[in-house]
Amino acid sequence: MKKDIHPNYNTVTVTCTTCGNTFETGSVSKEVRVDTCSNCHPFYTGEQKFGKAAGQVDKFNRRYGRKSDNE
Repeated sequence: MKKDIHPNYNTVTVTCTTCGNTFETGSVSKEVRVDTCSNCHPFYTGEQKFGKAAGQVDKFNRRYGRKSDNE
């Protein structure tokens, strides 16, 4: 392998711009900023809404004439 071609791998602090949370990780960058982290992302906090998928299923069934299980 060639010498001195690999970047330096450092321990850096990652900062979330949404909630201000910080944590450490490894990177070749000097600073890492992210829009969302596991503290504020709706999937990880349990605030994610799944209502749209049910509406899409009903729309599909109406469009193609399928009856619901109750009818």
